[in-house]
Amino acid sequence: MWATGTERPVFACRRRARRYRMSTFAAAPPVAIRGFTLLELLAAITVVGLVLAVTVPASVRFYDTVRYRQAVRDVVTMLGTARYAAVNTGRAQDVVIDPRSRRLRLNGNSTTLPAALNLVVHSARELNRQDQGVIRFYPEGGASGGGVDIERPGGSGVRISVDWLAGRVTQVPYALR
Repeated sequence: MWATGTERPVFACRRRARRYRMSTFAAAPPVAIRGFTLLELLAAITVVGLVLAVTVPASVRFYDTVRYRQAVRDVVTMLGTARYAAVNTGRAQDVVIDPRSRRLRLNGNSTTLPAALNLVVHSARELNRQDQGVIRFYPEGGASGGGVDIERPGGSGVRISVDWLAGRVTQVPYALR
């Protein structure tokens, strides 16, 4: 309560109430229809198009890179498995590599590399079969030696080498110029 005895807050509330009642009887202002303009829709479609134009080629390159890396892992794994099997079983193990069909075989198991990759085999001439290269692993841990080159369409790739003395499998990246 104020010093004059009037209650200002109540008076203020009455005035607001009176204004509210008057505005309800007055003509309502035109209501704007909510929605998007054609310009806003075109801007949104343009942004989505630009995002797709950037991400789709990048995702294709990413997919190709994943397939390439998996192919390299498959070759290294198969050669390492052949070495392990030769030492464990006491019998020589042959990894047969067909560069035309990009297929590697070991004891009935086979792996096919993607068609986009080029495969080159370096192996002992005495072990090769027709158009296929053979890398042999011996029970004492050695190998016939050789290697496999896996090339990408851009010219870069990896050389997977098999050491003839220790049978060790190593890989070295390279780029053709």
